[in-house]
Amino acid sequence: MRIKTTTLIAGAALVLSLTACEGGSNTASGKPRPARSTEPAAAATTKAPEADADAGALPDMTGKGLQSAQDQAQAAGFYNLHSHDALGRGRMQALDRNWKVCGQIPAAGEHPTDTKIDFAAVKLEENCPNSDQGSAAPQVSTTMPDFTGKSVKVARESLDDSTSLTVTDASPQDRMVIVESNWQVCTQEPAAGTKLDGQPVTLTAVKFEESC
Repeated sequence: MRIKTTTLIAGAALVLSLTACEGGSNTASGKPRPARSTEPAAAATTKAPEADADAGALPDMTGKGLQSAQDQAQAAGFYNLHSHDALGRGRMQALDRNWKVCGQIPAAGEHPTDTKIDFAAVKLEENCPNSDQGSAAPQVSTTMPDFTGKSVKVARESLDDSTSLTVTDASPQDRMVIVESNWQVCTQEPAAGTKLDGQPVTLTAVKFEESC
């Protein structure tokens, strides 16, 4: 019995000795195990806001051909270019070389190069009006506007899309009104100021170079 007891005591002592030796990789030298890093990950860099558009010197294009005006504006760094009919007839500037500039928005001077440039133009053989007649788009009205002297195209754009509109030649020639921006209104029904509530609208017109 004494031999068994002594063996058990020796075995227990050996286990305790081995457990003490497993404390860590640096316990033999007496140095503590290095702590795991707790520093936060580097913060993501914030993207800098985009810089504003560069400023450029917009020339005065008044009196220039529309094509030349557009080319010179682009040479100055401006590319957001538009044009409209200064006579308020709603014509498209299909061939820029056939049009000349009467005015521009904004005026000549320093502007951000992404500014919208809008040229008021008329055909080469026409005179510029005293004031720009086409800078504002036609507004749909709930009462009948006075269309006398305005282009049929502008009249149509001023009416609700659902309006039943009939346009006839005011002259005895009974011509078809095809390019509506080339025709001016002579008479209208209903009369100007009438409340519009879905009733049909009738216009008579002649070409702009003609008299009603």
